[in-house]
Amino acid sequence: MDLLEDIFAAMRVESALYARLEARAPWGIDFAHQVSARFGIVAHGRCLLDGAGLDQPLPLAAGDLFIVSGGQRFRLMDEAGRETPPCETVFAGRCDGVIRFGGDGEETGIVSGRFVFDAAAGAPLMDLLPPVLHLRLDEERARLLRAALEMIARENAAPALGSRLVVQKLVDVLLIEALRIHCLSGQGDGWLGALADRRLSPLLQAVHSNLAAPWTLESMAARAGMSRSAFARHFRARVGDTPLNHLTGWRIQRARALLRESRLPLAEVAARVGYDSDAAFQRAFKRLTGLPPGEYRRAAGAS
Repeated sequence: MDLLEDIFAAMRVESALYARLEARAPWGIDFAHQVSARFGIVAHGRCLLDGAGLDQPLPLAAGDLFIVSGGQRFRLMDEAGRETPPCETVFAGRCDGVIRFGGDGEETGIVSGRFVFDAAAGAPLMDLLPPVLHLRLDEERARLLRAALEMIARENAAPALGSRLVVQKLVDVLLIEALRIHCLSGQGDGWLGALADRRLSPLLQAVHSNLAAPWTLESMAARAGMSRSAFARHFRARVGDTPLNHLTGWRIQRARALLRESRLPLAEVAARVGYDSDAAFQRAFKRLTGLPPGEYRRAAGAS
């Protein structure tokens, strides 16, 4: 399992809803602050995306994909200055299907959805994404991702055996494809951007796949094919943290998942993430999370 696969396996998409917006100018819609993230593909036409921390409205055209992270308020409109009624008013109780609104001018079609996931498990990934992730898809990718959204629509409209799992996997496909494009563009931040680095990507995959190994600065530098000093400089410049701090962060993140999802003894959890001393594990865990492992497990179980 590579790094992205491991994170998505832990994120546990809890819900995903779909809608196809068919809007005719003049039109606008306001998506208020909400826990869920929004994603969409412009199928035809054009529009503007405003808010979500953007300095100026972002033009979107056919083939553009956008992901707006949870907690961000944003607006979609055909032109700047339009009135933007809240999405609850426009949707009028319709969770999925085709939603037509606006005037009688130029039409814009947006295949859109929202998803909710386990916030703690998704944090290492979602925290690295900009408030608005905007990608221009080529024709083939746009067609494939629209097909995935259409399948989500079908599962939501007529739930059958395994529908929830199907929707979760389809949302995974959408997000992973978007992140692959983002990584390969070289615009990703932190470890996400480092996945496109020819020297650091193999190292990150190796470390993540075997967190229990006795990694040191020397062994990581050797795995990256660099001297210790050059590796430390390059890693910090690319990832924004020291190699050993990064390793500790991932070990504690994996430990959090094990504490939430298993009943393994604390000593076994510590060993699985690379600590041969329970005391060292307890110190590192509390330093990064603010809670001792046992208390964290109890709080996670209660929530």
